[in-house]
Amino acid sequence: MDYLVKDIGLAERGRSLLKWAEDHMPVLMEIKRRFSVEKPLDGIKIGACLHVTKETGVLMRTLKAAGASVALAASNPLSTQDEVAAALAADGINVYAWKGESKEEYYKCITLVLKHKPAITMDDGADLVTELHSGKWDFKVIGGTEETTTGVMRLRAMADRGVLKYPIIAVNNAETKWDFDNVYGTGQSTIDGILRATNVLLAGKKFVIAGYGHCGKGLANRARGMGARVIIAEVDPIKALKAVMDGFDVMPMDEAAKIGDIFVTATGNKNVIKKEHFEVMKDGAILANTGHFNVEIDLKGLEELKVDKVKIRESVEEYSLKNGRKLYLLAEGRLVNLAAAEGHPSEVMDMSFANQALSVEYLLKNAGNMKATVYDVPREIDETVAKLKLQMMGIRIDTMTEEQLSYIKGWWEGT
Repeated sequence: MDYLVKDIGLAERGRSLLKWAEDHMPVLMEIKRRFSVEKPLDGIKIGACLHVTKETGVLMRTLKAAGASVALAASNPLSTQDEVAAALAADGINVYAWKGESKEEYYKCITLVLKHKPAITMDDGADLVTELHSGKWDFKVIGGTEETTTGVMRLRAMADRGVLKYPIIAVNNAETKWDFDNVYGTGQSTIDGILRATNVLLAGKKFVIAGYGHCGKGLANRARGMGARVIIAEVDPIKALKAVMDGFDVMPMDEAAKIGDIFVTATGNKNVIKKEHFEVMKDGAILANTGHFNVEIDLKGLEELKVDKVKIRESVEEYSLKNGRKLYLLAEGRLVNLAAAEGHPSEVMDMSFANQALSVEYLLKNAGNMKATVYDVPREIDETVAKLKLQMMGIRIDTMTEEQLSYIKGWWEGT
């Protein structure tokens, strides 16, 4: 096998982590059992650019059980769990990932995945897809999937400009993904990352969140649950109104910057917290990002204001500014939940990666019948994942009677 990992000797520890994840991902394991018998991906090459975590490892094993040949690179230079990468490599998956990659190494690993000429791509942030569209590659791709909001935004922009070359399913947009992974997963794992990095007390802190989408909403509720006083900064009037109605303070970042203790960006956009905000922040303010790329906090502006920078904890850099104050940047401005912690809990990734596996199967079944654009996950897949999850949790629900089905599909009954 071909692989580049930190230390293949970590494989046994990685297998233990994978076993833990498998025990907490019953939906994906049920799909794996079916795939192992039916082999729906037999002979298919899959190229993936995903966070190399234990949960991703379970997905890779599921695809391999279905008959696929898989090559995997990390979708973030700091998110790889080296033990998992080693275990996957030792078990026959082409892995090119280690924690702490440079930018050049990061793109080299993506290139190594593409050298396998995958027929299906699986992306988290669309870096694999954009590299594939760079003009340097010439092989046929059946379709792809995209895991996260930022990637879907980039891919829709490509589709709108007519440059996207093959169909991609936006796994992020499945209800069983973004209403759970983004809300509960991001909310809990971002708090986990901040606490592992700093061990600060959240109770009583003014906790500023930039963005009140699914991720921001989940984070806001969990921060409030730990006693923080949550402030939302938004540009979308509807989302801002939702935040107000949900009981949070809403104000421009220019105002929040002066009073916040902890700042977290969750927008998918760049320079959301910038130089003029750093200049008015309290001494000791903490900066973190839970958006996909490390562009939401203006790192260049922060560097320009510093007189000194010291790494004082594993994922904490202390910036001493010209005005005498100190700011603390977590995880180099990258995804704090993955760079400083373990990412989302296995139970919530169970649904996200079940959508991934079933979407890959759908792409193959419908090869040649889909246009080169971005598709939502088919409703039947979304509902299948929800039903399986409920079943695995031991929860039963009602079904409509024939009379009820007829009523909601008709128009003839009135008052």
